[in-house]
Amino acid sequence: MQHRGASSDGSGPAGHFRNTAYVINESRAHFDAAHAAGLMSVHGRSTMGRAFALGTGRLEDRPQVIDFVRCSYLGLDNHPLIIAGAIEAIEVHRSLHWSCARTRLNFDLLAELEETMGEMFSARVLAFSTVMLANLGAMPILASGQLTGGRKPVVVFDRLAHISLAYHKPVVADETRVETIAHNDIDALERLCREEPVVAYVSDGVYSMGGHAPIQELRRLQDRYGLFLYIDDAHGISLFGRLGEGFARAQFPQELGDRTIIAASLGKGFGASGGMLMLGTAEQEALFRRYAIPHAFSAAANLAAVGAALGSCKIHCSAELGQRQRRLAQRIDLFDRRIATAEQGNSLPIRMITIGSEMKAIAVAREFLDAGFYTSVTFFPTVAQGKAGIRVCLTADHEIRDIERLCDCILGRVPDVAREPRTAPALA
Repeated sequence: MQHRGASSDGSGPAGHFRNTAYVINESRAHFDAAHAAGLMSVHGRSTMGRAFALGTGRLEDRPQVIDFVRCSYLGLDNHPLIIAGAIEAIEVHRSLHWSCARTRLNFDLLAELEETMGEMFSARVLAFSTVMLANLGAMPILASGQLTGGRKPVVVFDRLAHISLAYHKPVVADETRVETIAHNDIDALERLCREEPVVAYVSDGVYSMGGHAPIQELRRLQDRYGLFLYIDDAHGISLFGRLGEGFARAQFPQELGDRTIIAASLGKGFGASGGMLMLGTAEQEALFRRYAIPHAFSAAANLAAVGAALGSCKIHCSAELGQRQRRLAQRIDLFDRRIATAEQGNSLPIRMITIGSEMKAIAVAREFLDAGFYTSVTFFPTVAQGKAGIRVCLTADHEIRDIERLCDCILGRVPDVAREPRTAPALA
C-alpha cells in the first residue's frame, strides 16, 4: 500500500509523519462499500492454476473464479516442490516454530536457506518472517549512520514508496533528517546529493501499483556522490535474472558493496513465504544480526516457510525458472496487445485500469467478479484521491483463454482502454 494524505509527503509540522485520522476519515466510506460489495476480505480455496472456489462451505456449491489479485507472478505458490518443501521441513524437525529470539537459537534449515540464497543472489542474505519486518529492522540502523561511516545520512523517501517503507519515517526522523521527493525525481535527489555530505535513498524496485525505479540513474548518483541505496524489490524478485535475483539486483554488478541494500519478498514471485535482505558486506551482516530488532528480539520464519523457500530455491536453480519467466513475458504482451494502460510495454506484471471515481471503480470490480474474475479495486490511500482503478496481476500460470476473456470483460465495461489490434506472436 502507498500511503498518501494530508502530511504523507513530510510537509506537515516538523517531526509529524502520520496522518492516520485523515486517511480513515477520507477512505472509510469506500472501504465500507468495497466490503459490502464482496470485494475485500474474500475467502476461497485453491482449485487448479489461478482458479479458486469463492467463499466458504461445500466446494461443489461455490462458484469458480479466476484470480488476478495474488502476486505469485511466476505461479509458484501452488508448485509441488514448494509444498513438499514445507511439509518435509516440519516432518524433519517435528516442529513448526521455535519460540526463541534469533540471537539465541535457530533452525539449521534456516542457515541452509540463507546460505543458498546468498550464493544465488551474490549477497549476504538474512531471512525474515515478512518484508515489513525486514524493513523495520533496517530503517533505524540506516538512520543511525552505522551504514554510512558513522555520519547520519539525510534519508530521502520516494513519495510513492510502499507503506512498509514509509511507515518507518517517524522512527527514522527521530535519528536524522527525513525528506520526501516526487516519484522517481532524479533531479531533486541529485540536488540533495550535492547539498548534503551523506544521503540515503529509500524506494521500491518495482512499485506495487505499476512502474519501477530508475536503477541505472540511481547507480549513476551512487557512483558520483556515494548515495546509499535502500531498495525494496518485493514485486521484482524472481522475475528477472538467470537465478531470479530480481529487477533491482540484476542491474548491479557482481558485488553489492557497502552502499546498497535490497529487500525482497519470499512470498510473491518467489512463491514461498517471508522476506529477506540482501547485504553487501560481512560487517553489515554482523550488525544486522545483532541489532535489527526483528532479528535480535523476535522469532524466525516458521519451518513451513523455510522449507517452502528451500523448495523454491531448487526451482530457481533449474531451467524451469527461465521457462516461467518467458511464459510470464508472453502473457504480459498478450494483455498489452488488447488493453492500453500507463504500464503497457514494460516487462512488469502489474497493470492498472484507471477509473477515477471510487464508487465507479468498486462497481466495475464487482461486475468483473460476477463475470468470474477477481481483481483488486484500488482507491485512497493505496492510490491518490480521485484516481481509483482496478489492478490486474498477471502470472505465468494464467491460461491464455482466461486473459483473453478478462480483456473482453474490461473492454465491455471500460471501452476507452482498447488498443489498436496488431499481429500476435504464438503463445505457449
